[in-house]
Amino acid sequence: MSATQVPGPGANVAARRKELGLSQVTLARRAGVSVSLLSKIEVGDRALTQGVGAALARAMNLTLDELLGSAPEANLNDLNWAIRRFDIPGEPPEHPENLQREVDELNQLRWNTELSKVLLRLPGILTRVTNHAHLTGEPKAWGLVADVYGVIYWLAARHRWMHLAELATLKQRMAAERADPIAAIVAARDDAGTFLNSGDFSGGLAVIDRAIVQAESTLTGQDRAFGLGVLHLRGLTLAGRLKDKQTTQKHIDAAWRMAEEIPEEIAKHGMQFGPEQTATHVISTASDMEQHRSAVETGESLIRAGMTLPANRVAPVYMNLGRSQLALGDQEGTLESLERAWATSPEMAAVHPTSLELTRVLVSKHKRSNERLTKIAQRAGITL
Repeated sequence: MSATQVPGPGANVAARRKELGLSQVTLARRAGVSVSLLSKIEVGDRALTQGVGAALARAMNLTLDELLGSAPEANLNDLNWAIRRFDIPGEPPEHPENLQREVDELNQLRWNTELSKVLLRLPGILTRVTNHAHLTGEPKAWGLVADVYGVIYWLAARHRWMHLAELATLKQRMAAERADPIAAIVAARDDAGTFLNSGDFSGGLAVIDRAIVQAESTLTGQDRAFGLGVLHLRGLTLAGRLKDKQTTQKHIDAAWRMAEEIPEEIAKHGMQFGPEQTATHVISTASDMEQHRSAVETGESLIRAGMTLPANRVAPVYMNLGRSQLALGDQEGTLESLERAWATSPEMAAVHPTSLELTRVLVSKHKRSNERLTKIAQRAGITL
């Protein structure tokens, strides 16, 4: 297997650097990373994490999306048409009593990471819930609109369609303002996600800090634990990408306190929170903070206990576990984790930057043919 011409998020770094006429030393200095790390990322000996990717993108005056590369966009004309008509009332749906069930089914497809089916259903569902909300003006109806835009944000983020993700969260916030406080909290969480996906981690933390103040003053009971919980999970992820240990720990501690008030996972407005969700985010952030043994231990403990989470959370657990296993030199463990991620959620594994980057590095490191790795690489569209 060749260590060159292996596609994946990290494979763009050398090409972009050379296009700009930058040496490795210059780029590394600008980005605040070591020349050794940059060199290893470029040749495929180290995985490109989103935190390092954001630093390199800023140093080259690129967006993180441009550096990582985007999945090819499917035909989004119908969805874009429905989004444009947010403020234009249309024909009311024939069976408004079915709208909640339709949105619930859409979220189930999201949790199962059936991306193609989600995209297929989105335009029609968005049109129907939007027209119904205009007709009734009820907060519950606008809550459904906000929920559908939350799904659009999720789909766009998975494919790294960043402009669509930002547009979706804008509409989501507008709908949530007409809905209820929890819808507004979920919208703020997704808004911070656009900062996360673009590499603006400090900007995302500012959004979270503002939303936490709002949640603390407006929510009570289980809604308060849920709302603050999902915000702190986003906060710990953002702070972890910044390598801000103090702020990260603050959000981790707060998230666990909120999780203690919720004995099992609950879902509101398409978002889930509970002890297992908290554990998955702690694993990811431990990997971001290069606390790899802690990430592996926590991940293996969660897996042994038996996860009840849906595929959209289980697959990232395996990806983040693989990230830390790779950093610790456990290539066999990384490959096994990748296989589990593909088995759990093939559509997500095919587009997720962590999955693609782990595959790229494994391909570069393997000097002999490996049937299991070859199968994953072929499914990911990586040329051996």
